[in-house]
Amino acid sequence: MTVALKSEQTASQIAAAFPGADVKADGPAVVVAPDMVNKVCAFLKSAPGLEFDYLQNLTSTDYLDYFEVVYHLTSLKHNHSMVLKTRCFDRNNAEVASVTGVWRGADFQEREVYDLMGIKFTGHPNLKRILLWEGFPGHPLRRDYL
Repeated sequence: MTVALKSEQTASQIAAAFPGADVKADGPAVVVAPDMVNKVCAFLKSAPGLEFDYLQNLTSTDYLDYFEVVYHLTSLKHNHSMVLKTRCFDRNNAEVASVTGVWRGADFQEREVYDLMGIKFTGHPNLKRILLWEGFPGHPLRRDYL
């Protein structure tokens, strides 16, 4: 079983690496801005002592005021884990930087979130529907669908 890192400590490490970035600890998770996700993930993967080399999963949640994209990360080398989150407040133009360049396993997971929630992952090499057909009207996991 992995050991969950304290979010306050990880948030301070990220904030030190990216001065001026909006980074905060939120319970067991660290929250960053959508445009910083790719850079923060690249840092988390390569920073000595962190080295999160495995993306367990990537998912999203539709709250009333915003979408949240959640990343569960694991370091196999250090046997620790963490949760990284980002929030999109513009429901009509929800965008997050893709992490497919950091972890190839994010490819299908980002496509699934795009397909079912409508969140666009900028920089994704092949962002198209994966479960539903092209031309399907809307995104069925959104609260406002139908």
